[in-house]
Amino acid sequence: MSEYSAPTADMLFVLEHIAGLSQLADRDAYEHADLDTVEGLLDEAARFMEEQLVPLNRKGDEEGLVVDNGKIFHPDGFADAYTRFVEAGWNGISMNEDHGGGGMPWCVGLAVQEMMTASNMAFSLCPLLTQGAIDAISHHANETLKEIYLPKMVSGQWSGTMNLTEPHAGSDVGALTAKAVPGNNGTWLISGTKIFITYGEHELTENIIHLVLARTPEAPPGTKGISLFIVPKFLVDDDGSLGARNDVRVVSSEHKIGIHASPTCVMSYGDQGGAIGWMVGEENTGMRAMFTMMNNARLSVGLEGLSLTDRSYQQARQYSVDRKQGKAIGAELDAGESSPIADHADVRRMLMTMRSNAEAMRCVMYANAAAIDFAITSSDESEREHWDAVTALLTPISKGWGTDLGVEMTSLGIQTHGGMGYVEETGAAQHWRDVRIAPIYEGTNGIQAADLVFRKLPLGGGAVIQEFMSEMTNLASQLIENDRLAPLGTALADGVTHMSDAALWLGGRLATQPNDVAAGSAPFLRLAGVVVGGYYLARSAQIAQQLLDAGEGDPDFLNDKITTSMFYGEQILPTAAGLVTTITRGADLFFAIPNERL
Repeated sequence: MSEYSAPTADMLFVLEHIAGLSQLADRDAYEHADLDTVEGLLDEAARFMEEQLVPLNRKGDEEGLVVDNGKIFHPDGFADAYTRFVEAGWNGISMNEDHGGGGMPWCVGLAVQEMMTASNMAFSLCPLLTQGAIDAISHHANETLKEIYLPKMVSGQWSGTMNLTEPHAGSDVGALTAKAVPGNNGTWLISGTKIFITYGEHELTENIIHLVLARTPEAPPGTKGISLFIVPKFLVDDDGSLGARNDVRVVSSEHKIGIHASPTCVMSYGDQGGAIGWMVGEENTGMRAMFTMMNNARLSVGLEGLSLTDRSYQQARQYSVDRKQGKAIGAELDAGESSPIADHADVRRMLMTMRSNAEAMRCVMYANAAAIDFAITSSDESEREHWDAVTALLTPISKGWGTDLGVEMTSLGIQTHGGMGYVEETGAAQHWRDVRIAPIYEGTNGIQAADLVFRKLPLGGGAVIQEFMSEMTNLASQLIENDRLAPLGTALADGVTHMSDAALWLGGRLATQPNDVAAGSAPFLRLAGVVVGGYYLARSAQIAQQLLDAGEGDPDFLNDKITTSMFYGEQILPTAAGLVTTITRGADLFFAIPNERL
């Protein structure tokens, strides 16, 4: 089994030329994020993740967790690795400096997170959930709560969780029944059961800060009656030290397909009369606060698709070079010799499909993170609104398309190994098993597709998506004028046309035939991902060609960048055409067979 090596050269290329790192570094908030500093940071992050987390990935998969008397323990090495992770400052690399964070742009933090997730996805979920909890507290809690919790959560000394789902409710958060009744001195007493709580209990940190959705006594039904509460595992005394154990306990940890070293807990609140909590924000505004947390997490979950695709690709690439079988077409071999399977066309098809999709995902997700950075640091209101709109459009694509691809590409990684891919000793199957949860996390991909077509397509009366498609069309026109890149420009132009046709059809039925829109939402999400990914790869190819023409950069790296983009344009972008018919067929056949005969 090959090890993981962080693709820092490609990360830096995307940060500089797609995410706009230099433009971010011109802003006061990120003036310390110049390219040289970021390059050094990524090199050090790569060294840490490869040395500390990669060796634990297989160990965590094989040994899993130990649940003992209400406590959960990781395999040997995880706790020490987490301590070193925190001491090195990686937990708060993109967090606010006022609370002890590194203050780096979110796009830089996302690159570090990509390395961490690819190195060990099960480990990465603890910092990911903490990061989301920090975001919700930062935006919605009062100053007292911020001062108590944020410094130790930013450092990683304390971790955080999200508590949404209940056994009967699933994705229907509005159906939750957890209760919150007034306690003493502004506190609330929380009771109820939550399921699928990632890192709900563990030994890595001294305290766990649960963010819990619950209903107050007079709350209206549905999502309008939900409030958000901070419920720590251990209460915090006035001097900041840990006090008594709160009335919250882990009931069990699920046995899962993958991420065996990540605890997925059933949590019980209030068995002894009520877990003490503090309200975040105003009463009945919990969904707004939780969506802050979820939108942060959705990009991070999308990144899981990229990270595991790249990890799987690296292993498949190495295996295909080392493994010899058969004689490739045109190969000149001595008697008895065989060709590396990398020399066979179908294996190359799989490898190039994995590589080009990984590079497309990296571009989309880093651009998504940079849009958040530009919005946060924009002093001009119209500029901020522009970047907020880009963020809104890209987030469901990053999460939905990215995680769907993660499952498909890690499956291709298994296929590249042939029969050995289905044998656990190679480790190829772990990447697929680990990433399989990602299309379900943080709103299933059906929810992401519905969000894209029902909420994001109508933004600005359709102007947001139209402006984005105009940018893509303009780039395609430029590439068509370049001899080398013209085929990529033509493929992109065709893809944008298909995306526009599908978006117009969906938009025309939003008000009158919503079920038709819902039926076409998932294939439209795929189409949008394919085309937007192609757009950013086309930008990459254009920039790579400009650097070659100027005699700058590594020619092999830049030519490979162009080739990968051209492969995507030839083999991936044309799939958009077939999706239009699927999108525009409507929902009639979906419901033509009654439930009892399904």
